This record gives sequence, structure tokens and C-alpha cells, in this order.
Amino acid sequence: MLKHGVIMDVTNVEQAQIAEDAGAVAVMVLDKLPYDVRRAGGVARTASLEAIQAILDHVTIPVMAKCRIGHTYEARVLEEAGVDMIDESEVLTPADEKRHIWKWDFTTPFVNGARNLGEALRRIEEGASMIRTKGEPGTGNVAEAVKHIRIVNNEIRRVRAVYEDGDHEELIRIARELGASYEIVAETGRLGRLPVVNFAAGGIATPAECGLNDDSRMRRGLRRLRNLQV
Repeated sequence: MLKHGVIMDVTNVEQAQIAEDAGAVAVMVLDKLPYDVRRAGGVARTASLEAIQAILDHVTIPVMAKCRIGHTYEARVLEEAGVDMIDESEVLTPADEKRHIWKWDFTTPFVNGARNLGEALRRIEEGASMIRTKGEPGTGNVAEAVKHIRIVNNEIRRVRAVYEDGDHEELIRIARELGASYEIVAETGRLGRLPVVNFAAGGIATPAECGLNDDSRMRRGLRRLRNLQV
């Protein structure tokens, strides 16, 4: 459903409705947009339940919301609120600087950010249903997102080549290097891609940048919704 679509960051019902009318496949509800989070500083938390519920009541496309890294109970609140997906996001202030949420304990799917293959596979083993690049949110600078795309793709190609050579000892070594299990590394090599859908995010601000990232063999562009005239 989300493949090759655009998920737009929104903060209120009006923006969510504009996003839906414009063809977005989903909306991501935030208390502040990444640009405003950077400018304001301080602690960035998940959006209010009132804002989330209002958007759930007024749009028909999936509604996502961000929680802080490692904040299990913030994620529980979002699950009870009925969001369609939870983004355990580095855009918000981390609640735990060492560990991410164990996502297998939830029924709501999670998306996590990753800068390289090791991060992506570790998040998947924790239960993430989707992965996105981290990029540089709130800057409009797409270079970091493109860099992370290329890093992940290059590392997957290396794993694929080793898998096709049947070099299981090297796969074990790569698994240790990535901090992931042999099984998920071997599955990635067999598929020639991540075992879950891969997204592009961070600094993507125009339709052309969505196209750029899709052309870089990503499955989706994530575009921020800013400065709307309604």
C-alpha cells in the first residue's frame, strides 16, 4: 500500500486533509515539524493525543505517530490511541540512549531509522516492520539521505555476493561485524534486499527529491509538509 508513495509530516487536521487530497499514502503526526524542533531546541516529545485523535477522525489514509527511542510506554499510549504505525524516531529526544524498544511485544507495526545495514538489521530483529534512512531531518538537505541509501545498498550488494559464493564462514564474520544474527544476514543475501520495506527520509523537501531517492532504489520518499497556505 505504501510502496512508491509519499508520507507527509503534519501537525494538525488541516494539513492532514491537504496531504490526503494531494495523494499522500499516509500522514505522520508530530507535535512540531523537524525544522521547528531544531529551531526550538529543548525536549521533543510525541504529538498530543488530542491532535492524533482529531486527525484519525478526519482522514481515511493511515495515520502514523512518532515516539521517543526506548520509550516503551509512550509507544503503548500511541498503540492504545489507535495509530496505524509507530515511528521510534531519532527526531524526538531519546528516552534511552542505549536500547531501542522491543517491538515484538506490540501489535502495531513499527518503523525505525538506519544509517547502515547493521543498524537496519538490528532494528528488524527487534521487531521493526519497516526501515527508513535517518538523513538530516529539518534541514532540507537531501545529501545525508542519499548517503545512507548508498551505504545500505552497497552493504547489501556485498552480502549478496558472499551469499551467492556460498561462503558461510564469511557470512558469519559479516554478521558479527554488523552485530546481527547469521540468519538475518543470510536472508538479506538470499533476497538481495532488506527483509522489510525500505524508506527514504530526512531532508526530503520536494517532489523531485522523492524521485531522486526512489531512483536510488528506495521504495518510498518521505516529504515534509511545511508552510501551507490554507
